[in-house]
Amino acid sequence: MRVFSDDLHTNAHEQVVFCHDPGSGLKAIIAIYSTALGPALGGTRFYPYGSEDEALADVLNLSRGMAYKNALAGLDHGGGKAVIWGDPATDKTEALLRAYGRFVESLGGRYITACDVGTYVQDMDVVGRETRWATGRSPAQGGAGDSSVLTAYGVFQGMRASAEHLWGTPSLRRRRVGIAGVGKVGRHLVEHLITDGAEVVITDVNEQAVARVQAAHPEVETVEDAAALVAADIEVYAPCALGNALDDEVVARLRATIVCGAANNQLAHPGLEKVLADAGVLYAPDYVVNAGGVIQVADEIGGFNFDRAKAKAAEIYDTTKRIFALAGTDGVPPVVAADRLAERRMADVGRLRTILLPPR
Repeated sequence: MRVFSDDLHTNAHEQVVFCHDPGSGLKAIIAIYSTALGPALGGTRFYPYGSEDEALADVLNLSRGMAYKNALAGLDHGGGKAVIWGDPATDKTEALLRAYGRFVESLGGRYITACDVGTYVQDMDVVGRETRWATGRSPAQGGAGDSSVLTAYGVFQGMRASAEHLWGTPSLRRRRVGIAGVGKVGRHLVEHLITDGAEVVITDVNEQAVARVQAAHPEVETVEDAAALVAADIEVYAPCALGNALDDEVVARLRATIVCGAANNQLAHPGLEKVLADAGVLYAPDYVVNAGGVIQVADEIGGFNFDRAKAKAAEIYDTTKRIFALAGTDGVPPVVAADRLAERRMADVGRLRTILLPPR
């Protein structure tokens, strides 16, 4: 295990840990961006990266994003993330997951893990056999189960706030909403939108995911791919698959006036937030509206209560409105306003740690 806390050509990460267990084949990186608000919390991504440098770049970006997400969600947690380098379909074993759990445990609670791309509730049950710091476990193991339920609920709250800001009413009724990716989160988001009276258009690379939604809601329209969805006659675009959903080409063809989705790291490069704003597109920062999942797993740490976690996720509506208001006052895109709010909370609350407390 190699631990770096200084000069890793990173943007101020507190700690980066490289984990290697030859026996199980585990190759993982745990990145802790900040513990100013409390122990770092963030999921574990299991993905076949092309190189270690690619895996490192991903975990550094993701962990930083978690710090801002947790801050704006009002959680007493800093930001962290982990990646396991490999193919989850072929490389994932009990031994590998348990080896990873021991590395998490070795950090003594500075990092708390959960599910992400390529890892699931049952995986966290296995990781949790070796560490106290695994959340997102199954109800049978005292956990909260699938966090996509509250992730989708939070995105819906962010979408309601966007609708109110732009159209004066917190409803998507009779609005055309396009969802790219109807897996775990996107499928639940469809339910919320249909109930609210929206017209929904979907696409997904997985034909079974599309068929499952259509079976439940025959009125839902489909298009061939994300490119067709972006160019479709929709008012809201909801990227709910992988990151980098918005690049220069996509923004140039986008017909929607609101972008609000569950995918992480939706903007392909810095500066796109201004391009969207200049084009009259209201962008709800992804790490604000998709925080329902981390709110759920954070609630699990103290003993999960669904109603309490749902009430916390409902606050995403007010947070999103606050960000839009600050963006208007400061004359900046919503992403910049969201960053400022997160940084202010990390600084203001993190400073309190200089007030010494007696030993417990």
